[in-house]
Amino acid sequence: MRCPFCGQLDTQVKDSRPTEDNAAIRRRRFCPACGSRFTTFERVQLRELTVVKKTGEKVPFDREKLLRSLRIALRKRPVDEDRVERIVNSIQRRLETLGENEIPSKVIGEMVMEHLADLDQVAYVRFASVYRNFREAKDFEEFVGTIGGERRD
Repeated sequence: MRCPFCGQLDTQVKDSRPTEDNAAIRRRRFCPACGSRFTTFERVQLRELTVVKKTGEKVPFDREKLLRSLRIALRKRPVDEDRVERIVNSIQRRLETLGENEIPSKVIGEMVMEHLADLDQVAYVRFASVYRNFREAKDFEEFVGTIGGERRD
């Protein structure tokens, strides 16, 4: 593994352990060239996933992009980073077990919406505003009204 600080190709693994949800192996590494320490994660990849966007464009599935989207929606919310990682792992596993190599972006967006609806209502509205392309304040009002309606039943 290349050192992210100095580029040295030969780094040493100091500690390995499974992540909390056993979906990856966390490795603490040490670079003998510059003395830096860093962490890497090793994950099982069942299949190569391709995301089919609304425009028809096909791009490789990017786990980090999904993670960034969730972090943006959850910014300044009281949600632990481990919980966010577990959500991303869960979504990625579900996508890989669908049996399809090409996944419409809408499927991924709906999975994110499901998780956020259960996790944090503010993040749910934030994500929905981008995902559903809200244009005006009334779009927010209507969406929040549907959430309120779901809660009262």
